[in-house]
Amino acid sequence: MPDLIELEVATPDRELVHEKVAEVQVPGKDGYLGILPGHAPLLGLLGTGALSYAVGSQRHVIAIHGGFLEVLPEHVRVLANQADRAEDIDLERARTALAQAQEQVAATASGGDPEAALDALALAQARVTAAEQK
Repeated sequence: MPDLIELEVATPDRELVHEKVAEVQVPGKDGYLGILPGHAPLLGLLGTGALSYAVGSQRHVIAIHGGFLEVLPEHVRVLANQADRAEDIDLERARTALAQAQEQVAATASGGDPEAALDALALAQARVTAAEQK
């Protein structure tokens, strides 16, 4: 069994990661997946959350939002609709966006699109979570 697995994380605009890693934690549509080298092949939908991976003793975090996941025994490909490295996220701005998203969710009780509000809330929470882990 190999010691490392190749990880690719990309959005429609750019490639964020392309390197060999020891393990990956990915937010799937129905919960988090832990992926180690030699993992069984699978295809899946991405959820919204903090993707984390280990390179040596260092952990890296990326906030992702939607997309697709392909896992092969020696390769993980994450094609996210939106993704931001934790170190690129301004924590104070992310917290402000989270507070605004929470207000937007509360406002949907009197009208509005609850699905869009919850989607914005999940993304804002993922960005705060990722930024706090950097």
